[in-house]
Amino acid sequence: MTTTPLPLQDLRERIYLKAKAEPDWRFWGLYVHVCKIETLKEAYRMAKANNGAPGIDGVTFEAIEKSGLEQFLEGIRGELVAETYWPQRNRQKEIPKGKGKTRTLGIPTIRDRVVQGALKLILEPIFEADFQEGSYGYRPKRTAHQAVQRVAEAIVSSKTRVIDLDLASYFDTVRHDILLGKVAERVNDDKVMHLLKLILKAGGKRGVPQGGVISPLLSNIYLNEVDKMLEKAKEVTREGEYVHLEYARFADDVVVLVDSHTKWDWLYNGAIQRLKEELAKLDVKLNEEKTKYLDLAKGENFGFLGFDFRRVRTLRGVWGVRYAPKMAARTKLLHNVKEVFRRFRSQPVSRVVELINPILRGWVAYFRVGHSSKTFGYVKDWVEKKVRRHLMQARGRQGFGWKRWKRQWLYDQFRLFNGYRVAPRC
Repeated sequence: MTTTPLPLQDLRERIYLKAKAEPDWRFWGLYVHVCKIETLKEAYRMAKANNGAPGIDGVTFEAIEKSGLEQFLEGIRGELVAETYWPQRNRQKEIPKGKGKTRTLGIPTIRDRVVQGALKLILEPIFEADFQEGSYGYRPKRTAHQAVQRVAEAIVSSKTRVIDLDLASYFDTVRHDILLGKVAERVNDDKVMHLLKLILKAGGKRGVPQGGVISPLLSNIYLNEVDKMLEKAKEVTREGEYVHLEYARFADDVVVLVDSHTKWDWLYNGAIQRLKEELAKLDVKLNEEKTKYLDLAKGENFGFLGFDFRRVRTLRGVWGVRYAPKMAARTKLLHNVKEVFRRFRSQPVSRVVELINPILRGWVAYFRVGHSSKTFGYVKDWVEKKVRRHLMQARGRQGFGWKRWKRQWLYDQFRLFNGYRVAPRC
């Protein structure tokens, strides 16, 4: 779990062990722990580590610390204890999604982020005990790479029939009454439930705001019954160590894979039907245009967490899997890097490299698994050409300066990012 000061860490560990040992236990007396100054300090530390933009009040971390952090946290604690705390509206920010579409982020104030973080610190270990193995999104010690690996291993083991779900505006459509009911199944604390209701209502009549500290936890709670259904399907069709259905979920990105043998047609069709039934109970709608039902054995492919998955023949002549960055992911990276070159065309190349290196480093770190070498090679060559063109334009010339500058000189002179290495596959 998240590294926290020992007393709080011990509390979270005890809560988790109790929740794991007694799945039907409803926790009470939690609100006092949310209000502790120790919990609020840790919530503030976590909020600052994310270094997000200010909320609707415009207050920054620098302003808070200049005025006095202890006073700020004591003020929050006083409001919570007196039950006079009231969250402010979230600041709305539009984030481009591609193809002219946008995603709306609801950015809470730092004060509200601290309260959400404190509540999350206390509630998280309860629900971590309930979450399923196939759920990876925004959970302690779980990563997108693990989810990608789970899918790749399923394909290698002949689970080639795929249900690639697309949930329509999932975060915006979560029903508060259903969500609160699910939380109440494990929480018997009226003050905690009231605080959670206030936080939800600050984001609107429905949905959990993307950008809220506690939103990822709440979104996982909401879909946990879907995960449970898939886990049950795995177990009832298990034959010894072999399972005929696998799944992975990262927040609202869900993929289900079923054995290719015709004897499991009923399992594939049944999984589709049961998924629709469980989602209907949650009032979550499928985007039918983007949801895919396909078979990799027929040469089809699908995307998951930015990777494109295909079934291929290996050099040994057996069926395996190939997963590499989707074309859209590569295109978005090159667009972002190109924009830096455009905006800073009058700046020295050393300044441009300083700005693009973190972009390249983060992108490569995410896509460093699977079969990304070819894509990495393309990106590396493209970036080198952009740097060369920038150098030549600074001299009032055209071309790329192939004879003027050797490739290694670009990396030695400007410390241009050069870590295009794919992690070895297990």
